[in-house]
Amino acid sequence: MATSDQSVSDAFAERTLQIINDGALALMMSIGHRTGLYDIMSCMPASSAGQIAAAAGLSERYVREWLGAMVTGGVVTYDRATDTYKLPPEHAACLTRASSPNNVAVTAQWVSVLGSAEDAVVDAFTHGRGVPYGAYQRFHEVMAEESQQTVVDGLLPHILPLAEGVKRRLESGIDVLDVACGSGRAMIALGQAYPSSLFTGVDLSPVAVATANAEAERRGQRNVRFVQDDVAEMSSDQTYDLITAFDAIHDQGRPAQVLEAIFQALRPGGTFLMQDIAGHTHIQDNRAHPLGPFLYTISCMHCMSVSLAAGGPGLGAMWGREQALEMLEAAGFRGVRVQALPHDPINIYYVAGKPARL
Repeated sequence: MATSDQSVSDAFAERTLQIINDGALALMMSIGHRTGLYDIMSCMPASSAGQIAAAAGLSERYVREWLGAMVTGGVVTYDRATDTYKLPPEHAACLTRASSPNNVAVTAQWVSVLGSAEDAVVDAFTHGRGVPYGAYQRFHEVMAEESQQTVVDGLLPHILPLAEGVKRRLESGIDVLDVACGSGRAMIALGQAYPSSLFTGVDLSPVAVATANAEAERRGQRNVRFVQDDVAEMSSDQTYDLITAFDAIHDQGRPAQVLEAIFQALRPGGTFLMQDIAGHTHIQDNRAHPLGPFLYTISCMHCMSVSLAAGGPGLGAMWGREQALEMLEAAGFRGVRVQALPHDPINIYYVAGKPARL
């Protein structure tokens, strides 16, 4: 048996305790977001647990215990002399709905979403067949919130400008398709901004499509529609001028076929704008990634697993730019540009044009 370094063992033991504490805090941060406690406290002076609970319309006993986690975790300050709690404005800046797109509490919800499928994922470690979307509680709800922050809020000022000339064409009027549209927030936002263009969102989930259509109808948007379909089976030929896929391709059951269908559906001179995780294909190149453990966890617990459940290759969130570029080229795309936004450490963007003449 190899000898061990006690100092290394002690340091790692301390780190594991921190991991347990931080994991617990992530769960409580999710609760703070869902109950509105962060939003309420950001507008309150130092207050008692009873005052906070009353302002939020919640049980004081539960709020007091939640505050215990927030205080011991360094999220909320506590004044023993007055028995009052305060959410510092510097902390509120990344924990409230008003702080979006920098609201980390939205992302903290993934801990409980993934945890809801833990038993099924553990079983999948044995049978290897993956876990279907239906096993994940609140998935579409949380994905819509996450999409609002990572896609919709930056779509007009940051993301669209990565594809040269697209804004001008949208103003003139073009046909747009969003692959795996989810609850449709991106297409609804674009539909409002560019009334001369027509927008279609496609998703496998009937729940997501129904939610998207209901929201478009509520807003009275006639240039946006959502349909339930499998993009891998899409027969559209040279139908769209712009196709988007936001954090979606690696989840697919047949990602190669989806990319081929996208290429076929683009008109000559059209553009494919693909957002995906900013990672590399080889694990050694991800060791310094600031969110590496989180992204591999998301991948193992969801992205890889839902693809395997659909009979797919299980690319996972960390399929990486190297493999993504290979697959885009195999689908027919040439000269793909890879771009990043300085404020976004999670995503990268692939901009691929279809030649005007093939």
